[in-house]
Amino acid sequence: MSLQMVSSVSNSSLLQPGFSLLNFDGHVYFFGQKGWPKRSCPTGVFLLDIKQNELKMKPAVFSKDSCYLPPLRYPAICTYRDNTESDYHQYIIHGGKTPNNDLSDKIYIMNLVSKSSRKSVFKCIEKDLAGDVPEARYGHTINVVQSRGKSMSVIFGGRSYVPLEQRTTEKWNSVVDCLPSVFLVDFEFGCCTSYILPELQDGLSFHVSVARNDTIYILGGHSLQNNIRAPSLYKLKVDLPLGSPAVTCTILPGGISVSSAVVTQTSDTEFVLVGGYQSENQKRLVCNTLILEDNKIEIVERESPLWTPDIKHCRMWFGCDMGKGSILLGIPGDNKQMISDANYFYILRCREAEEDEEEELTAQTCSQTSTEDPGDSTPFEDSEEFCFSAEANSFDVDDTYNEDDEEDESETGYWITCSAHCNVDVNTWVPFYSTELNKPAMILCSSGDGHWVHAQCMDLSETMLLRLSEANIKYFCNEHIDLNKGLQTPKKVGQLKKQPMKPLRKKKAIKLTSVKKSFLRRLFE
Repeated sequence: MSLQMVSSVSNSSLLQPGFSLLNFDGHVYFFGQKGWPKRSCPTGVFLLDIKQNELKMKPAVFSKDSCYLPPLRYPAICTYRDNTESDYHQYIIHGGKTPNNDLSDKIYIMNLVSKSSRKSVFKCIEKDLAGDVPEARYGHTINVVQSRGKSMSVIFGGRSYVPLEQRTTEKWNSVVDCLPSVFLVDFEFGCCTSYILPELQDGLSFHVSVARNDTIYILGGHSLQNNIRAPSLYKLKVDLPLGSPAVTCTILPGGISVSSAVVTQTSDTEFVLVGGYQSENQKRLVCNTLILEDNKIEIVERESPLWTPDIKHCRMWFGCDMGKGSILLGIPGDNKQMISDANYFYILRCREAEEDEEEELTAQTCSQTSTEDPGDSTPFEDSEEFCFSAEANSFDVDDTYNEDDEEDESETGYWITCSAHCNVDVNTWVPFYSTELNKPAMILCSSGDGHWVHAQCMDLSETMLLRLSEANIKYFCNEHIDLNKGLQTPKKVGQLKKQPMKPLRKKKAIKLTSVKKSFLRRLFE
């Protein structure tokens, strides 16, 4: 095993815990950036171009018949082939967190349409599912099993938000372990079936799962309810006969107490487990080899790489499988860096040099490859626009993506200090209006070029907030309302003269002669 530091990374602030890497024909693509995609790369998918120990990010595009794929962090990802003999493969993406902390329950299939020196074109399809559809979650795993000539996906574990009916203002954004149900997903018919197994009692998240043929091994993981990392090892066996599928679970000895580890495949039957945590504040620096043979798994400790002092002493680390026995590891940068959220990155190669020349193998692997969710909310970064598809010619493919070319969008986030008396804090905020869920309501002040303020900081009632959002009315915040009144003094308007209304039918006075008057007098007497 060899460890090499990446000396230069363009836009390293996009690579935060929870990202994913996709390997298509030896080319590694990045997915799951921090924040919404910007105009320079509306897809949020980048080619990682690593040359001479430097990592550059080049935008990729989607075909016109693709669906929109949001940047998802902590999703479950695995490769999928129509048959084991085919080199063509796709990626299945399920769940994950969006940049505004919403959880996704959708499932996508992503494949590479074309690749040239100038552009990479992807196609993404959202699959419609029916039956026992898994709830929105993150920190879980998905694998593909093959039995009797058929294949299915298996989803297990993860975390989700507390059900809406159980939420309180103090625990509005709290997460819980998902129920320990096993979901079988049939992509051919688009149906899901859930199984409750007596051997699986507690929910798990940020565990590791590897699959071979019809068997899945689930290793480690963190139980949020018990706050433990039990040395668990489960064996799931899926039988796919002509009738209903059969799922069995066996508890095996010899597990490992670890969460958030990264797994990469080095041969047809061997996987390498790296990183993760063995306790709340202790990283796991030991590496293991997982040997999968017929109906059994063997876990042996292997020689670890020479970890650098920065890696040994850092509090957290994260990473993802690059494919072909390589792992991209990241650690937080020091406070001396100009970019506060920039990170240092290393490439760990778990295969020998001669083995790197071999072709990519066909066994399935899946692991939740990022560190556990720190629990705090990620700031929402508004995108300039959502682009479902884009022409490749609209980008300068010879240049790498440069985030400095973008407009500064940090001022439009939900967790800004909107005024001198702003009291909205990402760590203590709770919903105030009935329309709020996991982010505060904001309103645009029309002063100057315009800026966003929190409705709660402006002391707006819910009725007034709804009226301003529905009507086409300019709003000025408390700091600019007096200035706006002085600049926009209304002009004096002359008094309007009221024209008397003419009656529609004017009655004329009746002229009476003395004879008529005498007659009328005698008549009424």
